[in-house]
Amino acid sequence: MISEKEIAFLRYWERNREHENTFFSKLTRGFPMALLFGLPIILSVVSVRIFLPDWYMKISKTTPGMFSTTIVAMMIIVIFYSFFRMQYKWEMNEQLYKELKSKENKSVQ
Repeated sequence: MISEKEIAFLRYWERNREHENTFFSKLTRGFPMALLFGLPIILSVVSVRIFLPDWYMKISKTTPGMFSTTIVAMMIIVIFYSFFRMQYKWEMNEQLYKELKSKENKSVQ
């Protein structure tokens, strides 16, 4: 027999599984956590570049174009992280849904 919490999850997932499977939904729902991951890195590079430009150029031995490349690369990482984090979460919910549905069918019979 399945619990009330499991029944509530089954009903929730039946209503929302198609909506949560879209690319845009995964990207928008995963973006806040991805920003928590990537924003400190971006802000530290930008703040060092803005407030200590001479030190940045001496230490990093890079050209000015590398700065924009670093920012673009971090934004790509943030987008990648946001999508695949939510893809993983969707797959885990889908697996739980199938297990509970199987358990529900066995208890009915």
